[in-house]
Amino acid sequence: MVVFPHCKINLGLHIIAKRSDGYHNIETCFYPVPWTDILEIIKSEIFAFSCSGISIPGKEEDNLCVKAYHLLRNDFGLSPVHIHLHKVIPTGAGLGGGSSNAAFALRTLNSIFDLKLSVQQLREYASCLGSDCSFFIEDKPMLGTGRGEELSPASVNLKGLFLVLLKPEIHISTAEAYAGIKPKQPAVSLTEILALPVTEWKNSLVNDFEESVFKKHPAISSLRESLYQHGAIYASMSGSGASVFGIFSSPMDLKNEFEGMTYWAGVLN
Repeated sequence: MVVFPHCKINLGLHIIAKRSDGYHNIETCFYPVPWTDILEIIKSEIFAFSCSGISIPGKEEDNLCVKAYHLLRNDFGLSPVHIHLHKVIPTGAGLGGGSSNAAFALRTLNSIFDLKLSVQQLREYASCLGSDCSFFIEDKPMLGTGRGEELSPASVNLKGLFLVLLKPEIHISTAEAYAGIKPKQPAVSLTEILALPVTEWKNSLVNDFEESVFKKHPAISSLRESLYQHGAIYASMSGSGASVFGIFSSPMDLKNEFEGMTYWAGVLN
């Protein structure tokens, strides 16, 4: 069975409070983006994992697809499978590529083995694998609170608008991003801000990671400003970075303007 795990962008990201478990409570809107990896899972005589495309750092046993399989195998006694992941979405980019792979692995295993797990059950398994994994169990915009795993439907609709995504050759670890954060309650809730027209988001829809990340990596700030200069109606860093996106009202071909970095552009669903 072949599936296409997509990535996401964050529309706003508020870091609200430090938790007793070491994580942070956040408020964000996850929005699906039709830029995908390719994941194939088939039944096999022995378990195997293989990958191609972009190099994936770390050991095989630490790959989230492998962890997803073992998570369900422990509860349901799954027979062996061969998992092949062709990686297209850049890693460490704030786009949730690894989390998407894990969630789609759960979804696919649920189908292959006819486990009949509900969306809520799949979300619970996904939350064991990563804070934003649960979002990828469904393919629609969601408001994320708690660690990001507490989800509710988001009414925001960007269908038909054009997205440009840029990933510079800069790596920002999650620990580095959080090190510069001072949690605070937002003056206005994300739901209220997202209810505004997209043309009014520029001065109100904020990613709290940007302030500290931009100070340490001004090149990322420059990318966001460049997208605005090219006519973006809204631009922001996604997640903890280092990817930056711009939303445009019509198709744009800016690839030659941003040489030397990963580039994706397309219409949002």
